[in-house]
Amino acid sequence: MKKLNLKNLLDLALSYFKVGLFTFGGGLAMIAIIQHEYVEKRKWVENSEFESMVAIAESTPGPIAINCATYIGYKVCGVLGAIVATVAVCIPSFFIIYLISLVFDAFMSLKIVQYAFMGIQIAIIFLILSAGVKFFKSMKKTPFNITVFSCSLACMLTFSFFSVKFSSIFFILIGGALGLAVYLIGLLLKRHKEEKK
Repeated sequence: MKKLNLKNLLDLALSYFKVGLFTFGGGLAMIAIIQHEYVEKRKWVENSEFESMVAIAESTPGPIAINCATYIGYKVCGVLGAIVATVAVCIPSFFIIYLISLVFDAFMSLKIVQYAFMGIQIAIIFLILSAGVKFFKSMKKTPFNITVFSCSLACMLTFSFFSVKFSSIFFILIGGALGLAVYLIGLLLKRHKEEKK
């Protein structure tokens, strides 16, 4: 954990305020921005640690962007950093949604707004795909990882094609259970080999 100082705290607050202000499409779309900002640019988090952080943030209750902000804030500046980063990433969305709610019907009926949102949707798809490609490139290509990835992708595409409702939470839970099962089997095999010696 980095030493708490005002410069780190201010940098953390401003950078997360920027992430909250300029990222559209929710938490998944924020992953690529957060990775660029904190792994590549500031180097506050290693890439392997970031992957684990995203897996944990996605598996725990709450929006992924807020969970990531809390984690990185804590890593950089402790408890105060976690609070500052979490609040900073939420403030822009809160005020923008509040202002839009005051004039929602009139706002959404504007043609220019409808076209803007169509363009934003395409950009969001790119951001999510970009984060997915980066994760796939840095993923260890073990037989287990490739099998789980391939099965998950095949299931997601099949379910989407046939309009079967299957929550992404179940993919996360099944992946976690499979990973835990492989780990426990590995421990049992290792213990069995040691007993034979």
